[in-house]
Amino acid sequence: MGKRKLTFEEALKQLETIAEQIEQGKIGLEESISKYEQGMALVKQCRQILSKAEHKIQQLQPRADGTLETTQFQRPDE
Repeated sequence: MGKRKLTFEEALKQLETIAEQIEQGKIGLEESISKYEQGMALVKQCRQILSKAEHKIQQLQPRADGTLETTQFQRPDE
């Protein structure tokens, strides 16, 4: 059976916990490195979730006649 994917909120909470453990020196160097690797995987997962959500969002744009049309969301850097 495959491992369940974390929700964005669950992944973010785990990231916060990892960062706190590393910053407070509660764990040794080797475990810090392992936690860092876990954190990077969580960051990647969060970015993927956000990217998928972003593509689902649609913007409402006014037409010349005053009605609204939906267009695909465009990131500001595009």
